[in-house]
Amino acid sequence: MDAVKGSGSQNVKRPDKRAERSRRTREKVIAAARDLFVAQGYGATSLQEVADRAGVAVQTVYFVFGNKRALFKDVVDTSIAGDAEPIATMDRDWFRVACAEPTAAGQLRCHVRGVRDILGRVAPIMPLIAAAAATDPEIAAQWTADPDPRYTVQHAAAKALTAKPDARPDVGTVRAADLLYALLSPELYLIFVRDRGWSPEEWEEWARAALTAHLCTGRE
Repeated sequence: MDAVKGSGSQNVKRPDKRAERSRRTREKVIAAARDLFVAQGYGATSLQEVADRAGVAVQTVYFVFGNKRALFKDVVDTSIAGDAEPIATMDRDWFRVACAEPTAAGQLRCHVRGVRDILGRVAPIMPLIAAAAATDPEIAAQWTADPDPRYTVQHAAAKALTAKPDARPDVGTVRAADLLYALLSPELYLIFVRDRGWSPEEWEEWARAALTAHLCTGRE
């Protein structure tokens, strides 16, 4: 019996230390690249500088990401998601919880809060994306998808919202999606928070109130 137990214990699955090290390295490189891209621009940042800041060999950066364009895309993607997990926005817990709210007003509260968290990460790199896209056609091509992924997310939210009992009956899904897409845009967020000095919390309250006025009847 002891021999059987000993043999079985050897088959217990242990954490994959190599995979964990690889994940940590990837996260360090992405964080270093984001800091450098924001500080000095995409074009002015070399992969050697990214490697030095991350504390890894430049060969490691090339091995993990291939080139600077791929690294830049990962910086943007992880800024949107908040982590490096390959989970689409509409499959994220915050989005599902918001859509599951029984009222349109409740969905907007949760949805705007979730979008605020994303914009807090993404808005600072929006000028960086625009500048990089202006100088690199291959980067520009990554953000010319049709339909716009951001609109796709807002349309899915609008579809759930317009089916709620307190949704305004005269506002259809497309109009609701347009309002969500416009009022929750990174460009508008930057105008209020960066240019006009609003706090993210003030922007959130304004966006929620404005969307509620346009999309909800006020009767839950």
